[in-house]
Amino acid sequence: MSADDELSLLIVVLDTNPIWWGKRALGEAEQFTLSKCIDAVMVLGNSHLLMNRTNKLAVIASHTQESRFLYPGKRWAAADPFGEGGPSMESNCSGSKDGKYELLTAINDAIAEEIKDLMTKTDMKGQQTETLLAGSLAKALCSNVDINKMGKDLKANQEIKSRILVIKAAEDSALQYMNFMNVIFAAQKQSILIDACVLDSDSGLLQQACDITGGIYLKVPHMPSLLQYLLWVFLPDIEQRSQLVLPPPVHVDYRAACFCHRNLIEIGYVCSVCLSIFCNFSPICSTCETAFKISLPPVMKAKKKKLKVAA
Repeated sequence: MSADDELSLLIVVLDTNPIWWGKRALGEAEQFTLSKCIDAVMVLGNSHLLMNRTNKLAVIASHTQESRFLYPGKRWAAADPFGEGGPSMESNCSGSKDGKYELLTAINDAIAEEIKDLMTKTDMKGQQTETLLAGSLAKALCSNVDINKMGKDLKANQEIKSRILVIKAAEDSALQYMNFMNVIFAAQKQSILIDACVLDSDSGLLQQACDITGGIYLKVPHMPSLLQYLLWVFLPDIEQRSQLVLPPPVHVDYRAACFCHRNLIEIGYVCSVCLSIFCNFSPICSTCETAFKISLPPVMKAKKKKLKVAA
């Protein structure tokens, strides 16, 4: 199959948690800000589109209150999804005075405009401070389904190879464990790779996602060098990776989160009906409300004492 017969779709899910990025900007001597991270994502997206004329790109912001497409954004024409150029590109592009390809300029402008709108409208008065990563991955899978349904974008016998790159900043949320695992198995069923580029602490959920779907998990040792790792590790597709010397696989933390307290546990109790996991024993499953019969040890009858007959 030639390169033109394959349509490579790269979906970048970027963690834009304002609390984590705000603490990072205030507490670290190395000023690696969200804007620099977005610049690295733009370079990665532009490089992916330049690799082949049939390549497609989508960028999703995983926020604390919503998951939003940065590209293609709201202002991008619905008839021109994932960047095909044409009149919609000319209306979104500010010009190519520096000789840059007009489509790349339009994409960068759209991403910058959407992320600015997202951050300025963020209201942190509520209690939600965790990144909605599971919802963002679900939206990424839905976008892959949408492009499969677009007959006008696909030629006869053209194959779509999709992969998702997650750039993770904030810590994992055990509350999203079930939704996250459902997304992972859905991606595995659709043969979609999930790669993970972790900026801060390790993510057990993303380790499982990469191991199950066949992706690459990488914890960036030096954040200002993020762009170099993105171009080295995550720009090549699955066929090209076999010819490169990439970082070795990491140990995967396969601990599950209990349904009662959402804590990661190694040993627990599993419901035999719905397979829910609990850290403490309960005679009634809180998920499916199944009552279990507890077999108690048989009660031993007390022996009657023989009365001694007085002589």
